Amino acid sequence: MLISLDGAAFGYGDNLIFEGVSFSLNEGERTGLIGANGEGKTTLIKLILGEIEADAGTVFKKNGLKIGYLEQNGGYTSGNTVYNEMLAVFKQDFEAIEKLSALSLQLSVTDVKSLEYLSLCAKIESLEKFLSARDSYNAEVKIKTVLNGLGFSDMYERVIDTMSGGEKTRLKLARLLLEQPDLLILDEPTNHLDISTLFWLEEYLQTFKGGIFVVSHDRYFLDRVVTRILEIENKKLFSFSGNYSKYKILKTELVARQLKEYEAQQEERAKLQDYVDRNLVRASTTKMAQSRRRQLEKMELIEKPFTPRKPPSFKFEYDTQPYENVLELNGLDLTRGDKLLIRGANLKITRGKKVAIVGENGTGKSSLLKEVLKGSPKISVGRFVKFAYYDQENINLNSENTVLAELWERHVGYTQTEARSALARCGLFAEDMQKPVKALSGGERAKLALCVLECERGNVLLLDEPTNHLDLPAREGLEDALKNFDGTLIFVSHDRYFISALADAVAEIKDCALNYFECGYENYTAQKAEAERKVREAEAAERYKAAAVEKESSYRGKKERAEAERKKQLAKEIEKQISALEGEEEQINAQLALPEIASDYKKVNELLAKLSGIKLQLDALYKQYESVI
Repeated sequence: MLISLDGAAFGYGDNLIFEGVSFSLNEGERTGLIGANGEGKTTLIKLILGEIEADAGTVFKKNGLKIGYLEQNGGYTSGNTVYNEMLAVFKQDFEAIEKLSALSLQLSVTDVKSLEYLSLCAKIESLEKFLSARDSYNAEVKIKTVLNGLGFSDMYERVIDTMSGGEKTRLKLARLLLEQPDLLILDEPTNHLDISTLFWLEEYLQTFKGGIFVVSHDRYFLDRVVTRILEIENKKLFSFSGNYSKYKILKTELVARQLKEYEAQQEERAKLQDYVDRNLVRASTTKMAQSRRRQLEKMELIEKPFTPRKPPSFKFEYDTQPYENVLELNGLDLTRGDKLLIRGANLKITRGKKVAIVGENGTGKSSLLKEVLKGSPKISVGRFVKFAYYDQENINLNSENTVLAELWERHVGYTQTEARSALARCGLFAEDMQKPVKALSGGERAKLALCVLECERGNVLLLDEPTNHLDLPAREGLEDALKNFDGTLIFVSHDRYFISALADAVAEIKDCALNYFECGYENYTAQKAEAERKVREAEAAERYKAAAVEKESSYRGKKERAEAERKKQLAKEIEKQISALEGEEEQINAQLALPEIASDYKKVNELLAKLSGIKLQLDALYKQYESVI
């Protein structure tokens, strides 16, 4: 067990945030924390970190517990480069490797029979165990794996101070992953990550050995990473086993069961009370009535299930239907400054399509929406098309206006009741009406911008990250509204759950090209995975072929070297044989020149026969020698 809370409560003054919170975080466990904005998720994290103390209950932490915490927009400042900053994580490892090298050198010049030799051996063994346990020799491999996965492959020498806020947050996440704490606490970790990086992070976290405690509105991320959901609602904490999709089922069942038990008890209490009321004053039934009254008094009351405030409900409608061909790009080049984002884009979108625009950060997704809105000779817009645009920064809102005035000034034909009703339906209530827009939270600003959007009654919606800042109920309300919208939807989003729920086509920006997939998000990812698999297989086949060629070349090289060596040795052997035979030939010729031999007919014939045999052997050896040199 890493952390345990038992009956914990916390509040600011008279404002109780939560009470009776009890749960444990265990080694290797992956837990997701959800709840509406303002329910106390960040407060609970501060309680775990020890930044605040509980007003009641206890918080237990394992001795020596190492916690890594990534807060929302939680980057850091450093004059260091990206790669050097990551190297600092493994300072102990590199120092240990250097020390091991020095000790090994010292050992090589130490007398093996001395006590110093034994002491050095013990120190070396201890260091080797330390390095093996930490896998220290793979430190740089780990660094490159994490940096490349989080999108820093071309930023190793970038100075951290020059990076954007989002890049600094990603870099802090990279450092936390490399530090491998016992417990990793992540507050909205998917902010600032593009889809490919999200997939990488999910895969990485699935192999992370420590505990994970994550606050997130990314339902796809929660589905893939966590195995338990904790929910803060109405100042209480509830636990559900499984991922987010499983939580939705269990939560619905729990609420239905609680409501059924509450209503059954209320019905029973009403019957008992009715009996008491009718029979208490009658002598013949007084005892029975008193018995039922005692039964009522002893009955443990079931609390009425909490009914959360109604989630935002959006409704997108339009007045005029456009022609069939809504939007067409014909060889569009899109640039921002000197940077080319898209080259020669061709795309045709017909009425009623719901198209998700995806791609890595900085590829031009938002710029493409703005270009469509602005217009271009390369962009054809169908007749009767009316665009309605949602900007992720909500820059179209007047920060000096009140919430009510912001909507009312845009739609002066509304009565005050109509304006208030529209805002309330989108999640902004009576207490919000006179708030200045600049004082709104991110979620409140998003709801106001969406309310303004739906009142524009566009038949083609251009949405740039519409789920940013929205809590889960608001996201699901927006999803439902857009599912029911029969107009055309073109949207940019990193929320894969949202994309999967809505898109029937995907436009992907990659390597300055706009690629169109006439299918939903699941089929798109499947096609991408299949294409990547084929690329990997092709690369593997090329590597295998190259290795086979190299092996064959190596084999041939070895064979040729062996043959050359054999011939060399054979040539030497032939040379020896030739030399011996030539010497023997000289001796015979010398004998034939002697007078005593020349007068002996039989001896001469014998020597000549021997000499003839030697010449035949020499001829054969000369030919063999020529073939091997």
